[in-house]
Amino acid sequence: MSSHDVPSQEPESGTEPPAGPDSPTSPTPRGPAGRVHLPAHKLRWGLLAVAIGAVVAALVTLSISGFRSKNGLEAHDPGGPPPTGRANSAFGTARSGDCLTWSNPKTLDLNKVNCADKHLFEVTADIDLSAYPGREFGPGSRFPDSLRFAELRDEHCTPAAAAYLGGRLDPRGRFVVGMINPGEPGWRNGDRTIRCGLQLVSATGNATQQTVGRVRDSDQSRTFDPGTCVGINQSLPTNEPVDCAKPHAYEVMSVVDLGAHFTGGPPNNGDQDKFMQDECARAAGDYLGGQDALINKTLTIFWDNLDARSWLVGSKKLNCLVGKGSQDGFATITGSAKGDILIDGQAPVPPPNSGRSTPAPLPGAAPPR
Repeated sequence: MSSHDVPSQEPESGTEPPAGPDSPTSPTPRGPAGRVHLPAHKLRWGLLAVAIGAVVAALVTLSISGFRSKNGLEAHDPGGPPPTGRANSAFGTARSGDCLTWSNPKTLDLNKVNCADKHLFEVTADIDLSAYPGREFGPGSRFPDSLRFAELRDEHCTPAAAAYLGGRLDPRGRFVVGMINPGEPGWRNGDRTIRCGLQLVSATGNATQQTVGRVRDSDQSRTFDPGTCVGINQSLPTNEPVDCAKPHAYEVMSVVDLGAHFTGGPPNNGDQDKFMQDECARAAGDYLGGQDALINKTLTIFWDNLDARSWLVGSKKLNCLVGKGSQDGFATITGSAKGDILIDGQAPVPPPNSGRSTPAPLPGAAPPR
């Protein structure tokens, strides 16, 4: 993966990039919502046909940093007048716990909606930059560039999200920390407030995935519903659902609740693998109509692991997935695994039948170096 330069200035009213990862890595291409990092992480491959190359999971993570409240930025006084300068009143009146949506990511035509309805952004804090020490954000100051807004997001929005959720933010979960700035026209008119929040963002930076309900009431496990196909970009998953008739990295066969099996503390990866190996083999038989279909299509099953941090905040679900590895990560599949498929543009060629038996799954393929 290659890093990409960050533009020197955001659109007039954009969401800021999600918070950075808890391990160094290269960023992906920027989308409307900014930069998302993809750390290399093992997927556990169950090789029901033949041993294949390793894969890299595209997992969006975020880090938690310290929050300065005494000498840092204060949340906007909810009892005070709404900030002025932005044309859209939904931004100026948005408070912690409000949910927002928009139809155009470039102009961000914000609307406040009930959190029980579909939305794109849940506000965790509104921050008044005019309280920032010094003259950086004072009257007549220049509109900050995207790098400065990203620094402010990391410094204030990530801890605000952790506080909003009572410390129960899954660092490898579905939701990432984002920020909405007032836009350059609003800034010129004196609006110095930013909105911190939580949102779903794809690996390519698209903030177009809607969610329903408040994050604190949601399962933060990074899972998709069975039958979902996840897109592919440069041999890596995009974390964005696509029509299975379009090129994709893998297809979801089932959702497995590890909490129903492991009732104590966080299970180690070895115990997770033993359990998921059986669960995903069973899911493949049910989903594809038998393991012969898996072998004849030269596909494999695989799964991820839950780490202790996710487990301790309540994320206990994993997907059983079906796809195929390539030298660089994932092969590109077109069509649902339930029917006819193409792999990297070619129909799969079943291996010769020489009285073979299905080998035991081999979890834990290492990422390519």
